[in-house]
Amino acid sequence: MTQHHFPESFVWGSATAAYQIEGAVTEDGRGPSIWDTYSHTPGRTLNGDTGDVAADHYHRWAEDLGHITDLGLSAYRFSIAWPRVQPGGSGRFNQAGIDFYSRLVDGLLERGVRPVATMYHWDLPQELEDAGGWAARETALRFQEYAAGIVGALGDRVHTWTTLNEPWCSAYLGYASGVHAPGRTEPAAALAAVHHLNLAHGLAGRVVRELAPTAELSVTLNLHVIRPASDSEADRDAVRRIDALANRAFLGPMLDGEYPADLLADTASVTDWSFVREGDEKLIAVPLDVLGVNYYSSTLVRAWDGVSPRSDADGHGASTSTPWVAADNVDFLPQPGPYTAMGWNIDPPALTELLLRLRREYPSQPMMITENGAAFDDVVSADGRIHDDRRIDYLRRHIGAMADARAQGADVRGYFVWSLLDNFEWGYGYDRRFGIIRVDYDTQVRTWKDSAHWYQRLAATGELDQTPD
Repeated sequence: MTQHHFPESFVWGSATAAYQIEGAVTEDGRGPSIWDTYSHTPGRTLNGDTGDVAADHYHRWAEDLGHITDLGLSAYRFSIAWPRVQPGGSGRFNQAGIDFYSRLVDGLLERGVRPVATMYHWDLPQELEDAGGWAARETALRFQEYAAGIVGALGDRVHTWTTLNEPWCSAYLGYASGVHAPGRTEPAAALAAVHHLNLAHGLAGRVVRELAPTAELSVTLNLHVIRPASDSEADRDAVRRIDALANRAFLGPMLDGEYPADLLADTASVTDWSFVREGDEKLIAVPLDVLGVNYYSSTLVRAWDGVSPRSDADGHGASTSTPWVAADNVDFLPQPGPYTAMGWNIDPPALTELLLRLRREYPSQPMMITENGAAFDDVVSADGRIHDDRRIDYLRRHIGAMADARAQGADVRGYFVWSLLDNFEWGYGYDRRFGIIRVDYDTQVRTWKDSAHWYQRLAATGELDQTPD
């Protein structure tokens, strides 16, 4: 039996995203986002599902805060919908939208829960996309303006400000493979989006430092654990190439103050990176109080031999275009199971590996796991309960992997389960359920799954028994 004890200071939380849970997309002055447009475009999402209603959190936020309190969580990570507080992405702010998040933050504080606010979780105002989106530098400047407005409104009541969630997805899935909003398939635009998202992070981070100096500053990255299919030089170079696109394109400018030279060389056939202006990289490298790490599964690659059929089992959705810009000579290989309902492999040791890599490369940088969880095909049993044993096993093993990394010196200070609620799972609509609380989308009734009860006990005791019940 392996047991881990977490200190009282360790943060146990849960996470959500605005478009995935709020609904009320046309209420109280909210403007359209790229995900409203994308989900309403035929063929873009499974079953044509949209986030129009989602989990109706906009109207049920007080009930949902009650669940957070009952779970005994010390922090709640939510996102602010840019088009709800600034409908067009520039100019006028919408007081009704700001008031919603102000009530949410005050409600958390009244319950003794730390508010962890993400400024951007993929819902770019449609007007900004019409003007070029993240491929345009102007969008980063508008993000700075938005950050000043929302940080100024919520001030130091927010414990942690997170600038961006998973800019990798925003850039590559939104602008290269097109499986996320805005659905573009333009490799050069994707790399421009990488930079302008990085720049937006730096500009917004400096706003936080100025307007909320006692708040903590964070960013959340979905860092990839990439392994070679063999120890050949070609396969190891495939890992290097994908690591540059997936990880170092963000870690480099954010934490080192510069883009990696091999990334620029690898992608020179696509762009000359002239959108990076003098001083940008220093602006991006605003010091972080905590680095948010999202982890779900690992990646296996090899060098393509130029003859065999290509393999694109990267877990990021089917498309005729690849998110991996200028990496046409890399194969993404299927991995052994078991798998989640997303088709993602379950690989807890890779989380330990990732956290130890970050400790090695950035030894003074505190971290939190800001998303980790699994979608499974949950069934409501005859007793009315959801016995999601596979989710409990997934969480137990990954939290254990995090504990293993902590025992080896990784400065990981918290864990946020994804997700608090079943929700709109982007291109997969309502078919994939990540929540520890079930949402009946017809009635909006919330029901705790067994995993919620398990997580409640963990948060209360700090004791993790890695032996199955």
